[in-house]
Amino acid sequence: MRNQDDGSKIIKAVLIGDGAVGKTSIRRNYLGDEFIEGHLATIGVDLATKRVLFNDEIVKFIIWDLAGQPTFEKVRGNYYHGCNGIILVYAVDDRDSFDNASKWLVEAYKNMGPLPPTVIVANKIDLRRGRDQSNFVSTNEGLEFTQMFIDKLGVPATFIETSAKTGENVEVTFNKLLEMMSEVERSKQPAFYK
Repeated sequence: MRNQDDGSKIIKAVLIGDGAVGKTSIRRNYLGDEFIEGHLATIGVDLATKRVLFNDEIVKFIIWDLAGQPTFEKVRGNYYHGCNGIILVYAVDDRDSFDNASKWLVEAYKNMGPLPPTVIVANKIDLRRGRDQSNFVSTNEGLEFTQMFIDKLGVPATFIETSAKTGENVEVTFNKLLEMMSEVERSKQPAFYK
């Protein structure tokens, strides 16, 4: 967390993952905007802000929505710096986006060093209903990937399944990230004993 020139505090998070997995729709849902059917690619980076309660005070929460296309890798690198949290998104109906999840974490590590609290998000769970799920990424695969990530890097992380279309678990995702970031922030504070 850092202070702005006016003394107010800001926290930052990045939304990362392949293109067309629903990062922008998740962000829009969190901000209370309507779901837009169809895919509009983010060009480079998109920024959103929201005032939130963090460690008993209102702070400015900046969310960097990073374009998923490989051509934007150099642009994305600048936006990882100073982030307090990561939301890594893949789509349950797009196995390639799940297979690429570890590449996104490598990119983040390359730009940040030790990673901050991370939420691994399996998006588009609304597409599971009434469909053949043999090619879909299962809940267990997402849980196993998250556990492997925690075990290998020792990063505070959690796994959540969402639907940006219905809003299912979108608020939960951001609240969980804020909670994990708050725990890290509090652990940095010196303890005072009587």
